[in-house]
Amino acid sequence: MKMLMVFFMFVSTCYGQDADELRNWFNDPFFQVSKDVPDCPVPAGPFVDERAMRNQSHQRAEKGTTCWLAGDCDRQNSYMYDTDIAKEFMSATGERGPFVNTTLWITVQGRVAYIQGCGISESQVPQLEEFARSVRYVQQAFVDLRVDRSRRAPYRLRER
Repeated sequence: MKMLMVFFMFVSTCYGQDADELRNWFNDPFFQVSKDVPDCPVPAGPFVDERAMRNQSHQRAEKGTTCWLAGDCDRQNSYMYDTDIAKEFMSATGERGPFVNTTLWITVQGRVAYIQGCGISESQVPQLEEFARSVRYVQQAFVDLRVDRSRRAPYRLRER
């Protein structure tokens, strides 16, 4: 009986929910900056399963070091900026408060800011992109904004 229990524990560890579990494997900053629009779907952010993590690993290693080798970064890896970018975002958000009438989350990955959530007008998109690009160390910014509540969110959703 004891041997059978050990076997089931081994099987559940190897083939159980761990492989399908969504995790922030690379500890990418992911945080909410506003919450004025009710019932806005939460984006998946950096949460992926183990298979997606493995698929991203090579690309992230290449992108991270290419920045430094090309002389575009003074740090050895572009992902080393992400925590500082997140801190800058939070500070700038507190000072300038540019996210009125929105519910937004930000993911930072390799000096790229992804802003996802809901707003009231498409005209907010260029404003949000401009704001994100003004944050120190950000190279690129992408905004996925749902303005029509009857439509699906234009971003991957967080599975619960």
